[in-house]
Order: sequence, then structure tokens, then C-alpha cells
Amino acid sequence: MPSRKYYVYVIELSRKSFSEDKIFREANPQYNGVLQCLYVGMTSKSPKQRLIEHKTKARSKKGFKLSARLVEKYGMYLRPSIYTGMEFSTREKALEQEKILALKLRKQGYAVWYN
Repeated sequence: MPSRKYYVYVIELSRKSFSEDKIFREANPQYNGVLQCLYVGMTSKSPKQRLIEHKTKARSKKGFKLSARLVEKYGMYLRPSIYTGMEFSTREKALEQEKILALKLRKQGYAVWYN
């Protein structure tokens, strides 16, 4: 049986996410408006499939919401140049790398949301 793969991915958000969402703005006091607003996530699906789930407000078979509110409303497109090669064999490693990437991007001046 093939082993499951986990991916870290990045979605560019509209700049409106920063001006319209107080919680997002408060999470990114370092943001100066020059670079983009980004969402960093982790998935066992392809990043493209995951973006579609966010944008279509997908729900699980049990009815649980699978999408992030910020991506539903402000998500524009994937940014593969930022996450290329971020494929992992365990969920734990992918979650760890999701956080590392998000904090690295914030340090570079991006406005970033991650879970």
C-alpha cells in the first residue's frame, strides 16, 4: 500500500483581507502593506484540490466545514514558487513545517494566516 503524503501549500489572499479582517490584521502587526497577504496550510490532498475545497466551502461527509473563512472570502490563487518541494511523509512533520514557513514569511514582511 502506498504511503500517504502531506503537503504544505500557500494561497495568496486579496489585500482586502488585511484591511477588512481585524483578527488577521492583529495577527500581523509587522505587515507594512508592501508584500502580499498569504494563507499557509497543510493537506493530504493536492494543493489545487485543497484550494477548490476552500473556495467552494466544502464540507466533510459528516458535515464539518473543511474551508478556512479567510480563503473562502479572500483566496485568489496558489503560490507554488513559495512551497515547491514541501512534501512530507508524516502529518506531524507537515504541521511543523507549515508553522515554520508561516513564521518565516511573516518575518520577511508578508501578512500570513495559518492554523
